[in-house]
Amino acid sequence: MITAHDVSMRIGARELLHEASFRIDAGMRIGLVGRNGAGKTTLTKLLAGEADSDGVIQYTGDIVRSGEVGYLPQDPRTGDLEVLAQDRVLSARGLDDIVRRLRKVEQVMATAEGEKQQQAMERYARLDAEFAAQGGWAAESEAARLTSNLGLPTRVLDQPLATLSGGQRRRVELARILFSGAETLLLDEPTNHLDHDSILWLRDYLKSYTGGFVVISHDADLLRETVNTVFHLDANRGVLDVYQLGWDAYLAQREQDERRRKRERANAEKKASVLMVQANKMRAKATKAVAAQNMARRAERLVAGLEETRRADKVAHLRFPDPAPCGKTPLTAEGLSKTYGSLEVFTDVDLAIDRGSKVVILGLNGAGKTTLLRILGGVEAPDTGKVVPGHGLKVGYYAQEHETLDVDRTVVENLRSAAPDMTDTQVRSVLGSFLFSGDDADKPAKVLSGGEKTRLALAVLVVSSANVLLLDEPTNNLDPASREEILGALRTFTGAVVLVTHDEGAVRALDPERVLLLPDGDEDLWNEGYVELVSLA
Repeated sequence: MITAHDVSMRIGARELLHEASFRIDAGMRIGLVGRNGAGKTTLTKLLAGEADSDGVIQYTGDIVRSGEVGYLPQDPRTGDLEVLAQDRVLSARGLDDIVRRLRKVEQVMATAEGEKQQQAMERYARLDAEFAAQGGWAAESEAARLTSNLGLPTRVLDQPLATLSGGQRRRVELARILFSGAETLLLDEPTNHLDHDSILWLRDYLKSYTGGFVVISHDADLLRETVNTVFHLDANRGVLDVYQLGWDAYLAQREQDERRRKRERANAEKKASVLMVQANKMRAKATKAVAAQNMARRAERLVAGLEETRRADKVAHLRFPDPAPCGKTPLTAEGLSKTYGSLEVFTDVDLAIDRGSKVVILGLNGAGKTTLLRILGGVEAPDTGKVVPGHGLKVGYYAQEHETLDVDRTVVENLRSAAPDMTDTQVRSVLGSFLFSGDDADKPAKVLSGGEKTRLALAVLVVSSANVLLLDEPTNNLDPASREEILGALRTFTGAVVLVTHDEGAVRALDPERVLLLPDGDEDLWNEGYVELVSLA
């Protein structure tokens, strides 16, 4: 359970939330909604006890937690990427250390002889008993079921996190949180990188979850199927509106409340206008000056006591740049292969990106889609093969985990480094079109929400004049209006695009000519038969 009392939070001069009080109890299934940048991610960080240590996020009020809280951040990061995926999941219950010790003793048993082997066998028996006493064998089985339901094959569990794709690492983190047995879950965009079957499984899991949870998601079907309460964080008013309703009922109630607020404001403004007219007439007479002043104050109080009406949410205006001139085939890949340890990701991949061509890369999680984009973008080197730049090549790479952003620099500094020839006025003008104005443009990138990082990364692409865009899940973390902006930009961009996505709408907007299937590297002309593979891949 989590109890918040008079919680306010701000970044710089901007107040995101003002004196909100609420509880998260067992059985409360809460959808936390609001436009990108409203402060949803910041609020879940505070609830999880992960307030910003650099003091960029300031907050007041009290937050009390009882019982274990499981927190899935939007961009999970783990300290040690050499940890095996299975051990990362088991660490949620403190079982990973025993498992590692068991493995070491097994190695000694297999190689030692005589007394050393006997000692190892005795130590193994003690560790095995300790593991069993903590429910270890049943826990391993439970962890395996969770990871399987989230689309992680058994072979992945025996791999270090460093060898996994971003989507696989996120699934490991989600499995870890669900495996923890926490009484309260805080889940920030949990369906990112999940395929269709895994999303359906997660919906069923959350519907039957007996604890309390808060979920941030732009997946309306997930909210519709799972939540019984909605917290709406209004970015314009700095208010947290609580609706003890399911998703569809909330949408209807919110519109009804908005109509009521507009009626009340219109009536009050009409009455206040009449009073002000009378007050202005009375001010002409000295004997009625005091009465006129009192009447004007009444008019002001009529309007001041009203709830703010909802202002339309701003949307970033996105258009990809006119591509720089280039040759017929600006980018070619020849015989690319990539291996992590003993794991072969893909081998002998050939790809030619012609001027203005549109290509979609499909494959299951772990098939190497992100790795291939990183190699094409020059971020990572292949084990074999080469990437050949053609005449005039300018690459714009959008990374699904925003690795291209320097999180220790501000929003302005990130854009300025991508376009050093732009003036400060031009930089701030571009950022303003992506909804970074005033103090928001001077925030460190590390405090941005996932949606804000997406907007900043896209702003960097806009000033790049790239003629080949490498886009890795560009619609993740975005609200519906911002997503439509990206789809519109994809439809009109005249340069070449190589796209990795689980979003069918993004593929339809791109209208691709070709598809590359990984890990085999087979290439085919695009046809509608591939559409159903997009959300499953």
